[in-house]
Amino acid sequence: MARSSSCMSWWSRWRGPVVDGAAFAVTLASMLVELFGSPKDDPSGALSVAAIVVLALPILVRRRWPRASFAVAMVLVFALVGPACIYETIGIPAVICAYTLAATHGRRAALWAGVGAMPVVVAILQLYSPHAIITWDYARNLALVALPLAFGVAAHERRAATQALVERAESAERTREEEALRRVGEERLRIARDVHDVVAHAMVAINVQAGVGAHLLERDPDQARATLRDIKRVSGDALTDLRSMLGLLRPDDDAPVVPTQGLAQIDDLREGLASAGVDLDVTIDPAADQLPVTVGTAGFRIVQEALTNVLRHVGPTAARVRVTREPHTDDGRRDVLRIEVEDDGGTAPTPLDATGSGNGLRGMRERAAAVGGSLEAGPRADGGWRVSALLPVAVDGTGGAG
Repeated sequence: MARSSSCMSWWSRWRGPVVDGAAFAVTLASMLVELFGSPKDDPSGALSVAAIVVLALPILVRRRWPRASFAVAMVLVFALVGPACIYETIGIPAVICAYTLAATHGRRAALWAGVGAMPVVVAILQLYSPHAIITWDYARNLALVALPLAFGVAAHERRAATQALVERAESAERTREEEALRRVGEERLRIARDVHDVVAHAMVAINVQAGVGAHLLERDPDQARATLRDIKRVSGDALTDLRSMLGLLRPDDDAPVVPTQGLAQIDDLREGLASAGVDLDVTIDPAADQLPVTVGTAGFRIVQEALTNVLRHVGPTAARVRVTREPHTDDGRRDVLRIEVEDDGGTAPTPLDATGSGNGLRGMRERAAAVGGSLEAGPRADGGWRVSALLPVAVDGTGGAG
């Protein structure tokens, strides 16, 4: 394989000089065959051979200087047609150089080359051809100027089209790679948010319940044991959720993946909150049952984080969760899922900022924005805290952001 790659590299480097050398040799041989195959009364001495060699020299430099080589080839044809003593093959070097010029520089260069070469060909025919102007001989020689230029332009256009296709394919590939990286980044961010929500909710619940258990250990051992059982359950649920998320990252893992959590799982939070002293009331509109997975998951995580904030910043209190689906007032093609989480307040050792600028609140806003919605949070007029989210839902149930 390495040897093959080395050979390909050598050929790509020396292909041009080898092809030019072969073209020079074939052209030279063709002209010499015509020279020595001419009638005996035509001179065929060293001067004619030297003239033929000079005529073929522009072929060797046509790739490096296409314009100059074509111009020199036409001048040499005009100047050496007499000494060379050949007429059929004398135009081959100019034809090859004409093709190279048009293939390299395209249509405009070919047009100017044709305009410059036609008078030279006509002058040569007037001086050395015995035929009249309107004859097949004139047409054939003029075609030897036009055809290589036309073929060269066609080659130039084809190469340009191929290059455009290659660039378009490379651009599409880069776009696909960038889109894949963007999706990977978004998925990592989503998983990081899920991990934050699961761990934060579980750790806060465990922290509060552990405090309650320590307080009741001497006074009410039975209640303390119940609290410890709640801690075990909450931590077990959190580990199950984390195992499910890791299963998404390792699709070949044999561990079962827990279904995505939605609004129907909000009731599952009630028991853990009750053991921590939070009396939770949940009301879910039956019309909110059929939701896109992304909207349902975002809604559940928003409620979970809002209740985690209640545990962290408020402590024992009463909280309410209301989920309703309402028609959109401005767009009949979408409904709005309204989520409201309120608490009655309490003694908060670490109260929330009144502007709602905590990390948890920022995560809730990002989740709402991810499905095209919005979220507001702030203190209630009669005490406590309120979180309100509006998540758009397509009427046909196909998506959230519409």
